[in-house]
Amino acid sequence: MTPEFTRAIQIARIREGTHRVVEATAIEREAVAARLSLAAVRQLCCTFDLHPAGAGAVLAIGKLRARVTQNCVVSLEPFETDIAENFQVRFVPAGTETDDFDLDADDEIPYQGAALDLGEAAVEQLALALEPFPRKPGAELPEAQEEAAGPFAALARLRGQ
Repeated sequence: MTPEFTRAIQIARIREGTHRVVEATAIEREAVAARLSLAAVRQLCCTFDLHPAGAGAVLAIGKLRARVTQNCVVSLEPFETDIAENFQVRFVPAGTETDDFDLDADDEIPYQGAALDLGEAAVEQLALALEPFPRKPGAELPEAQEEAAGPFAALARLRGQ
């Protein structure tokens, strides 16, 4: 599968503190929206400060800025949300990822070849930053109605009682 938003940087060009800014075009944002089941992605920009970390690993300290249109799970109406996330990940050669489950450890992004894909890393961070059940500000769940229980409850509802 070809990523919707790709920005490669050659590992050999990364020096301590290499700074990169990646921003998605309108066509890329449309493809990312489809991938992430969003109504729209209005902005997707990410900055990366890259630091070689030995054995082919690269530490990336990043800032994600995005504006997305999501559908409210309560009202089903679209609404816009601004996302601003700081993150830290480690790019590691494929096959060298750690199996340790440590919530405090940096997330690892495996790579193959001689380049890192900063665009795909930005999309992955956006996916992690999205609210899984987005709710439009002010949207309220309808009040639940208590239903009578028992063998005659259905009959009572039919009679309008």
